[in-house]
Amino acid sequence: MAAEIQPKPQTRTPVLLNKIESSQDVVNTAVIIPKEDGVISVSDDRTIRIWLKRDSGQYWPSIYHTMPASCSCMSFNPETRRLSVGMENGTISEFILSEDYNQMTPERTYEAHQGKVTVVLFVLEMEWVLSTGQDKNLTWHCSESGTQLGLYRTIAWVSGLQFDVETRHVFVGDHSGQVTILKLEQDSCSLVTTFKGHTGNVTALCWDPAQRVLFSGSSDHSIIMWDIGGRKGTAIELQGHNDKVQGLCYAPHTRQLISCSSDGGIVIWNMDVTRQETPEWLDSDSCQKCEQPFFWNFKQMWDSKKIGLRQHHCRKCGQAVCGKCSAKRSTIPLMGFEFEVRVCDSCHESITDEDSANEKGGF
Repeated sequence: MAAEIQPKPQTRTPVLLNKIESSQDVVNTAVIIPKEDGVISVSDDRTIRIWLKRDSGQYWPSIYHTMPASCSCMSFNPETRRLSVGMENGTISEFILSEDYNQMTPERTYEAHQGKVTVVLFVLEMEWVLSTGQDKNLTWHCSESGTQLGLYRTIAWVSGLQFDVETRHVFVGDHSGQVTILKLEQDSCSLVTTFKGHTGNVTALCWDPAQRVLFSGSSDHSIIMWDIGGRKGTAIELQGHNDKVQGLCYAPHTRQLISCSSDGGIVIWNMDVTRQETPEWLDSDSCQKCEQPFFWNFKQMWDSKKIGLRQHHCRKCGQAVCGKCSAKRSTIPLMGFEFEVRVCDSCHESITDEDSANEKGGF
């Protein structure tokens, strides 16, 4: 089973446990407090709110704290109860929450960016606070002293950030569609590599340290699984949304990837299956099936007295083909294509009913 998306509701449907309605503005981030019936939220209305479930069964704010600017992101560490909040004005404020989550003590403020903080991460093992902003800077600070340890300038503002504690690699996804891997040291960093597979900006990143796989979501509606640890350079494309991918979450114990998008869809991907890598698109001056020239191949058009055709690509083999030789469509779940995509005639003949079975799961 690759993933499952069905137009009709499934027999097993999510059960709404509770709904918290309060903020009059956009809630940018919300997290569940582990082992507590509680939720922390930050919003464009400049508030940090901590909601605890009362005996009545309703959630009520135990903390309602107003910040000097809109809250754009946050990072919460349950072990230390440290809450790091990024704001529109470029600063990051840290608080320590009391054991009963009824009090919030200011700890430190970082003047981290010249623009909106887009992502903030607290790394307990390193005592680092990593952050990115619309000023195109990646910064990391010492959470003990508050001093800035380093800065890296990206080519576009960053919308996705993940960190691997074991190797000290940081994964940065930006609005150009590029993912950059950096090796961070105490006061410096080195560029490991960059890769680009998206045609739109990167909107979300998710890292699986056990399998050493990175997932990137994009405004181009796609998700790419990058095999980092396998050292094979494998990249598998997952197509299951009709709009911008908004968020990614990975459940390592079941090896399921959960993705959501602007079209309101939630897709649950089973990553515990053998998938085929998306082929690279081949370049050619003529159709690799019927040899009809493409419209830029003036010499062959003149010699053969044929009109040039538009170039397409088969999603299964990657060959450059004309529209006539790739008129058929098929789903290919094991390649991540949950919707019908263009395939050449020969590939379409090779795809069995089992290969094209849409085994999806989602809402």
